[in-house]
Amino acid sequence: MSLRPVGIAPIPPTGADLASRFLSVRRRTAALVANLRPEDTVVQSMPDASPTKWHLAHTTWFFEHFVLGRDPAYVTSNPEWHYLFNSYYQSVGPMHARPRRGMLTRPSLDEVVDYRRRVEDAVAERIARGDDAELPMLVELGVQHEQQHQELLLTDIKHAFAQNPLEPAYADAPRSLSVVAPSLRFVPFDEAVVQVGYEGEGFHFDNEGPRHRTYRQAGSLANRPATNAEYRAFVLDGGYEQPGLWLSDGWATVQAEGWKRPLYWDDALETEFTLQGRREIDPHAPVCHISYFEADAFARWAGARLPTETEWETLAEDMPVQGNLQDTGMLQPRASSFETSLGQMYGDVWEWTMSPYISYPGFRPLAGSLGEYNGKFMNGQWVLRGGSCATPADHVRATYRNFFPPHARWQFSGIRLGNDR
Repeated sequence: MSLRPVGIAPIPPTGADLASRFLSVRRRTAALVANLRPEDTVVQSMPDASPTKWHLAHTTWFFEHFVLGRDPAYVTSNPEWHYLFNSYYQSVGPMHARPRRGMLTRPSLDEVVDYRRRVEDAVAERIARGDDAELPMLVELGVQHEQQHQELLLTDIKHAFAQNPLEPAYADAPRSLSVVAPSLRFVPFDEAVVQVGYEGEGFHFDNEGPRHRTYRQAGSLANRPATNAEYRAFVLDGGYEQPGLWLSDGWATVQAEGWKRPLYWDDALETEFTLQGRREIDPHAPVCHISYFEADAFARWAGARLPTETEWETLAEDMPVQGNLQDTGMLQPRASSFETSLGQMYGDVWEWTMSPYISYPGFRPLAGSLGEYNGKFMNGQWVLRGGSCATPADHVRATYRNFFPPHARWQFSGIRLGNDR
């Protein structure tokens, strides 16, 4: 069966340009882990997170299986690693249990780095051959997949470091200008029949399409994400103690987990753990590491609601993708001033929407085993939009649909309020 990704248009880069892009992203991953010690790369802090070493190996396995494996003549040097570093592709074989990835002390980090180098050389050679018409699409998919894991690598190492009583810093704190967040206001939009979903010649994941018509009710969207100061007011007002603010499953989670504040905030609501170590909370910066349950409760407390993904996308689609993304090196949400009616739509924090992660009308998953990439997760999850301070700038777009279960909060996820006028 063809592995041609249904819903992915032909990718312009080929030959030297494609090889350059492939190697550039791979080098970026290597740079993200350059200052980690071998011991840092093995630890798994919770079942939802993965060790850095596993991310390095899995992204390499993806290229080896879906790109190099297309050639019947290709023979892997480590066939047993197929079991270790397959993530969830059941159709290509069994895999090591996700919650036990931290048990993989072997292969060593050096062996994984060598594995990456060997596969990179082989992929670059395959690109140079230029004898496979489907190869550019599959390499680009692998590149986009690796960029997703760059963000996961950062969020996972942050969670791991936060469990260490020494609270080590992943990176030095970059210089950041103190900015006062603009006053919160709501930008209205009219009801309309609108078009959403990806359409064009560039890359997109299958879950972003097909483009289709849908109805958008009249409403309004907050001009910026909710800030730490605004969320602190929610906490101080007893937000975590009022069951009437919470969805039933959210309240059960609050009780079971003992949530009283955002992940990484201290008891005094004065400091937070960051990738630069523990720092004073910036009241003007977007609040982050918020679950869907917390975002929904905060919106209800604020007399508002979360936006739909249709509202978010139609208001963001004509805006340039720029902001505090991974490329700035900040790796922490920050306050921003802006002259447009809507600010910080990209970067800083992924923004929860009230939309469940389900398929669009006419959705077709990728062909073959790659059909397991997105479609099979379309239940029990909610859509986030916009990218975060850990998202590569050339990875996100207005139609990008991120998704997580409602209790997840170790990602750089935050809140933008919506309203019914």
